[in-house]
Amino acid sequence: MLSTPPGARGGFPTVLVTGFDPFGGEALNPSALAARALHGRLIDGHAVVGAELPTVFGRSVVALLALLRLHRPALVLGCGQAGGRAAISLERVAINVDDARIADNAGAQPVDAPVVAGGPAAYFSTLPIKAMRAALQREGLPAEVSQTAGTFVCNHVFYGLMHALATQADLGGVRGGFVHVPWLPGQGQPSLPLADIVRGLELAIACALRTRQDIRSEAGALD
Repeated sequence: MLSTPPGARGGFPTVLVTGFDPFGGEALNPSALAARALHGRLIDGHAVVGAELPTVFGRSVVALLALLRLHRPALVLGCGQAGGRAAISLERVAINVDDARIADNAGAQPVDAPVVAGGPAAYFSTLPIKAMRAALQREGLPAEVSQTAGTFVCNHVFYGLMHALATQADLGGVRGGFVHVPWLPGQGQPSLPLADIVRGLELAIACALRTRQDIRSEAGALD
């Protein structure tokens, strides 16, 4: 976890942005690099706290909940790597299932296990994902609304976040969601430069802070 930026100590409300450490044999993870780049910035009067989560079932959500208690953010944006995607993917829904095609960084590989036993089947993002997509596209950045966050640790954290926001009274009013980012150049194709990823996340956060009611715009999928 990165240290708290001076702005957060100075009375600014905070935005929590999380990324993950590298997994699956990768040397780096663009989501963690982007969270680190955003750490300490001021966006619409909010101080960004960037943090890296372990790509580990269970421990990642425990770390996230500790960050929520520590920083009391107004808004939370989880980020993860989705190699093979060409755009910054604004996730619509988190589902209550862990079904890992590969092992996490601790060697765990749950199959057909709930993220939260007895929890709802799914939670929707509470961020204005369609308005965020439009904001990125206006700046020439590739962006899409995604209908699946997968069933690996990204979805695990996304669901854990939304469950906490929905069930913990002291987090009432906090909005949250999740974004997947492409590989960086050199990792694989398609890819997106880190500067574009960071700029896209910055625009997405600014839009989310300014927008309470999402726009009505087609963003469905046929498959």
